[in-house]
Amino acid sequence: MNRVFAPGCALTLYKPELAKKLLAFLDKELGGVAEHATCCKHAPGLPSGTQVINVCAGCDRRYRTLYEGVTTISVWEVLLESRTFPFPDYKGKEITVQDACPTRDQARVHDAIRALLEKMNLRVTEPARTRSQGACCGDGLFGSVPLERVKEQMKKRADEMPVEDVAVYCVSCVKAMAIGGRKPRYMADLLFGESSGGGTAGLEEWHAELDAFIKTH
Repeated sequence: MNRVFAPGCALTLYKPELAKKLLAFLDKELGGVAEHATCCKHAPGLPSGTQVINVCAGCDRRYRTLYEGVTTISVWEVLLESRTFPFPDYKGKEITVQDACPTRDQARVHDAIRALLEKMNLRVTEPARTRSQGACCGDGLFGSVPLERVKEQMKKRADEMPVEDVAVYCVSCVKAMAIGGRKPRYMADLLFGESSGGGTAGLEEWHAELDAFIKTH
């Protein structure tokens, strides 16, 4: 099977070194995995039968629904099957989960995220609205309502989190949970023992960076 790894615009901008670490592990684990840098909003131009290993929930949905001849699987599902990945031990620390909107109907992703958290010895306490019933972090409203309303929604959703530490697998959710006053823990950061942060860029700057990346990739 021809496999490629699509780090996506958000991870590439957030922490490009993490994208490189994931690619290196996948290439070693599966063999012959190349990077696919074309944005998922453009036709991938991949040979029929290619499997795209994605990080971004939006990429997962677009490759799954828009392009014929390619299939998609999240990197979380791939890592869950690994017998060699050096999962860190977080000593039973309590954490909750913010599920990414594009995977709302994808139980396979929800299950993989929680199984990975368990492998890292993290104890999950679910929010009231979760998995297929989960609520948007607020970033999905960006561009359609005033900025202050976006931030209000981020605060509202963050307030629904039952504990301070929130596992997320969308980089925009990292921003949202930080703005909302919670401590986001991005899945790739957790896997490699790194801290997560909302970064210094505001929402407008962040979306401008994403738009520029999409146009050039």
